[in-house]
Amino acid sequence: MKMKTWLATACAVLVLAACGHQETAQQQPAAEGKVYRVALNAEFAPFEWMNENQEIYGFDIDLMNALAEAGGFKVEFQHKPWDSLFPALAQGDVDMLISAVTITDERKATMDFTEPYYTITQVVLLPKGKHIQSVDDLQKLSKVGVVTGQTGDFAAGKILGETNPKIARFETVALLTKEVENGGVDAAISDSAVIAEYIKNNSDKGFTMIKLDDFDVENYGIAVRKGDKATLDVLNAALKTVRENGKYHEVEGKYFAQ
Repeated sequence: MKMKTWLATACAVLVLAACGHQETAQQQPAAEGKVYRVALNAEFAPFEWMNENQEIYGFDIDLMNALAEAGGFKVEFQHKPWDSLFPALAQGDVDMLISAVTITDERKATMDFTEPYYTITQVVLLPKGKHIQSVDDLQKLSKVGVVTGQTGDFAAGKILGETNPKIARFETVALLTKEVENGGVDAAISDSAVIAEYIKNNSDKGFTMIKLDDFDVENYGIAVRKGDKATLDVLNAALKTVRENGKYHEVEGKYFAQ
């Protein structure tokens, strides 16, 4: 082979190799060392809540930490009131939300979501002595409590009418369940895993929960700003990894073991 021909061939091989390496790198979400600001409302056990030392922990926290490890990025958690989460994301004050946020068509219009990471449904929490079996029974109650802006609120509005005075709205699940305890409302509507956790921790009080056929199955997703495909790709890739390597199952078992 002539020297010029050999050099040209070698250069071509190097260029193709470089291009191939670049293409491979582009196909993989890159977030190595990046710090993402993650907002949540730590008043929704067992997904996120605060212990006596005001430290945030829960399923969402452990899952996000597992995603960060799998994706090579870092996270900073910020506890915020529920009704401030979505504005904070839209305004760029935070990079993502992981706070048991249900994926809905309405929300997808203004933000993007990862693949679902947890499936739940709405249930009715009933105090001792209260019994219902249907939506008709629910409609006959004097007061039904929900948390403002959560999917329990939407479910109650769908069944009873959004402006129905029978719906009593509260700022947190803790306030809602306390009102059920005190008899201020006849029942409460909230997420199945959250109500199950509450009943488990108050097993001596005679609470029960019931799922009505009118409640749809819902999926939680991690929310990012509309159009932020780079962050979405990083999270989806990390979520796929933790599902495949068993870490997701490990975290799930810690909080939702039967």
